[in-house]
Amino acid sequence: MFGINGGEFLILLVLAVFVLGPDKLPVYAQQLARLVKEVRRMATGAKEQLREEVGDEIADMDWRKLDPRQYDPRKIIKDALLEDDDDDVTSGAGQRTTGQPRALPSPAPVRSGGAALQSNERAPFDLEAT
Repeated sequence: MFGINGGEFLILLVLAVFVLGPDKLPVYAQQLARLVKEVRRMATGAKEQLREEVGDEIADMDWRKLDPRQYDPRKIIKDALLEDDDDDVTSGAGQRTTGQPRALPSPAPVRSGGAALQSNERAPFDLEAT
């Protein structure tokens, strides 16, 4: 559970007996048992609340399909690169182009007030913004 084998657990148990003492060890063991029971109860309650709020569709969901470890990024990239791009695109003028990207018009520079700059006017520079 925590990556502790039997020998390490025994060493931790002996260390706990020396640090806590044999008289306080049963009290702390009872507190630990109560804590574990409370955490389990809270986890069960959270599961039930989730099932009530989401409904039965969560119980029918195949979680293995959503596991990211099953996807091979090399295969996804290879499939995307080898995918045929035969879709025809209609340009804004009604002309048919085949897969050629069209250049987007560059936006006119706008000042902070919203008015466009004149061709000989420099854009404002704000020292505090940089």
